[in-house]
Amino acid sequence: MKLSNSFVKTLRDTPADETAASAKALIRAGYVHKELAGVYDFLPLGLRVLENIKHIIREELNAIGCQELQLTALQNPELWQKTNRWSDQQVDIWFKTALSAGGELGLAPTHEEPITNLMKSYVKSYKDLPIYAYQFQTKFRNELRAKSGIMRTREFLMKDLYSFCADEETHNAFYHEVEKAYARIYERCGIGDCTYQTFASGGIFAKFSHEFQTLLPVGEDTVYYNKDKSVVLNEEVLLPEVLDEFGLKKEDLQSENAAEVGNIFTLKYKYSEPLGLKFTDKENKEQIVYMGCYGIGVSRVMGVIAEKFLDDKGLVWPENVAPYKYHIIGIGEEGSKTAAELEAKHPAEILLDDRDMRPGAKFADADLMGMPYRVVISDKTLASGEVEFTNRKTGETKLLRFENFCDNL
Repeated sequence: MKLSNSFVKTLRDTPADETAASAKALIRAGYVHKELAGVYDFLPLGLRVLENIKHIIREELNAIGCQELQLTALQNPELWQKTNRWSDQQVDIWFKTALSAGGELGLAPTHEEPITNLMKSYVKSYKDLPIYAYQFQTKFRNELRAKSGIMRTREFLMKDLYSFCADEETHNAFYHEVEKAYARIYERCGIGDCTYQTFASGGIFAKFSHEFQTLLPVGEDTVYYNKDKSVVLNEEVLLPEVLDEFGLKKEDLQSENAAEVGNIFTLKYKYSEPLGLKFTDKENKEQIVYMGCYGIGVSRVMGVIAEKFLDDKGLVWPENVAPYKYHIIGIGEEGSKTAAELEAKHPAEILLDDRDMRPGAKFADADLMGMPYRVVISDKTLASGEVEFTNRKTGETKLLRFENFCDNL
């Protein structure tokens, strides 16, 4: 990508009502555009980050036998009335719209009801199970206070996975596979060393559910953990009986703010029973399908990564999620020509700043945009067969042989 061809410009100012540091940087660097509170457009660079996170998630879920589909955002009230989740008194985050012919539809905040109903067309026998189906879908939630930039919004991209099993044993085995897949996802996204599987309230479905929490000073949750962080508890379950169960004392625990980047729930029959999702077992007896659900807020993960690694110069993207690996700046006639030739050969890896601007302004924008590596190719360095190579995370700058850099592209 050539910056001279991009309509996106870095900005000096951000919306006056934006409080999250990561959101300010994402707006200034040209990754997102704020439409209104809790609603953001993802511009070309921001979209590439989202797609890279999706790619990681997709690879890990496909590897454990999941299948991808795409459900609708518009929702039929009848399904949700069967589970008592259409009423605004029960679920107060609905966006609903009136139809010109009468009646109304909703914009899905989640998709348990529609995917359970869909599976009635495809699940008849125990031979049809298990099924593990997921999607990347825009969700709509009428949050009372949309804040923290893209970490809490009214419209957001989510990966939601649903499991349909014949029994609890099969469900539990898959649940543990998802736990391990999530750990790999966060590791590949660059936040594995600060993200912990956390015990949270299971509601009426199970004793506990599990959240995945990234330690973050501006996080909205508080987690408590023991010395080696082998047990991490959400504040909501910090009860005497829970502490007794884990052999812990509250005074021995440390607490930190954290941001939730995923969750997994055992649903049991919460949706399959009222919606009539059943199958016949080996004895030809009718049974209810055993369910689970597993979410990751993709745009939320992007916001958490941006916030976690932000410094006083701008964004600092981990290599696997960065929109481009290299931010290349050419200086001088030969340097600019060589930089353009490299971008033409490796467009997927190189963001080329070929704008007619002072080098200092380009360097500042490179720091703001946060690609993992800045490479300066100048007439001077080329004369000695080298390029200037800067690691954005560490700030270390060194000279590399030009041919060695090209060999690693």
